[in-house]
Amino acid sequence: MPIQRLAACAAAVLIAAPAAAQAPPAQLPARVQQAASEQLARQAASAGLVAPLFDVEVVRSSRPVADCRQPVAIEAVDTRQAARMRFAAVCPGADGWRHEFVVRASVTALVLVSAAEVPAARVLEAADVKLERRDVSAVADSIGTPQAALGLAAKRQLRAGELLRSGQLAAPPLVKRGDAVRIVARREQVEVSMAGEALDAAAHGAPLRVRSANGSVIRARVTGAGTVEPVDLPAPTQSPP
Repeated sequence: MPIQRLAACAAAVLIAAPAAAQAPPAQLPARVQQAASEQLARQAASAGLVAPLFDVEVVRSSRPVADCRQPVAIEAVDTRQAARMRFAAVCPGADGWRHEFVVRASVTALVLVSAAEVPAARVLEAADVKLERRDVSAVADSIGTPQAALGLAAKRQLRAGELLRSGQLAAPPLVKRGDAVRIVARREQVEVSMAGEALDAAAHGAPLRVRSANGSVIRARVTGAGTVEPVDLPAPTQSPP
């Protein structure tokens, strides 16, 4: 079976094809190839891949396939890994049969890569990234648009030309360990603030420990640059009747 290269838009048209049709055994590999391409197109759309392309090949089998008097259905058995998917051709009825096919495929898409070496903890800027077509068959968290990465910081040093993954990036810390912070506690119409010192580094919304001016250590979360709020506020005092 020759390798079939399909754009996502072309594969989307194939999705409308009937799921079962009567066909001689010699045509089953082509139908399996079509079903695999449709499955890859759905997975690519779900993952938000940009301009995906698929190479799909059905592995030849020496096992003979008998004729079927009923329409043969093509079913997906295992599509978790594009490099090795399994599909089954099913002939219904009392004298029916089931024949499995192995499909090997690869997926490429336009994804973000580092344009140059990026030091760890540095916030990404437009000049740090570029779009390239790469094989993402085994990559679940590739990034398809610059907007999804700009403003985030690299968790580790990135090599030039390295494919960027969302797991490699994180929101930059707004508060660093040792920073002077303002602890602001709000309840209803009352606001109380005091000075403190961050004992951890944390991004917006992340928890950290803060030593207040009176020396006590509290758990807080970052609300802005140099500003935190206590995580556990005491419950309001009930006034006696």
